[in-house]
Amino acid sequence: MIYCVEDDDAIRELMIYSLKTAGFEARGFADAEAFWPVIEQELPDLVLLDVMMPGQDGISILQQLRSQSYTRDLPVVMATARGTEIDKVQSLDLGADDYLVKPFGMMEMISRIKAVLRRSQRNQSLDLCYFGDIQMDVERHKVSVRKRKVELTLKEFELLHTLLKAPQKVFSRQELLDRVWGQDFLGETRTVDVHVGTLRQKLGSAGGYIKTVRGVGYQLEEEDD
Repeated sequence: MIYCVEDDDAIRELMIYSLKTAGFEARGFADAEAFWPVIEQELPDLVLLDVMMPGQDGISILQQLRSQSYTRDLPVVMATARGTEIDKVQSLDLGADDYLVKPFGMMEMISRIKAVLRRSQRNQSLDLCYFGDIQMDVERHKVSVRKRKVELTLKEFELLHTLLKAPQKVFSRQELLDRVWGQDFLGETRTVDVHVGTLRQKLGSAGGYIKTVRGVGYQLEEEDD
């Protein structure tokens, strides 16, 4: 999934059309206000981000993405009409993976996005997940908190992995039960509560990242300073 954050309706629709034609799933947002609630629920594979927008501009959005653990490594391609070297350097220094100068062709956009995704996939070959002080090595089935090894059962590991893959997303107990134990599991949702409790204990201080959403379920969220 590619998220396109672009305030010009015509350009945004053309981007989305071109991405879908190239085989990508794509979704568009006119501004930061529309973008943030969605990315907090579901992470895309890449964000295509316009620099000059009303309200929160692209540079500020990029800074915020890089400051949050769950979006720190998310691939971002910037797009702007300002093609000066200073603008490019600023975006790249702040963590952008590539930079498009308007007007650009849709074929160039697709090519650059594919290149960034290839680099991102190579970098993620170890299949590591991070959130706050938690580090998970999926391939080696290892979890650590501040470099302290944490021993988890298979279901605890799968439960934590499910939460790590979609930080900020609120999962219902039934959804977690279906994803971790399978839809054929005949047990009750109380099973999820028990495993969350033991998972919190084993994670120690990092267990506070797992928040209870009253009447719904659980989400992974960084604690306020």
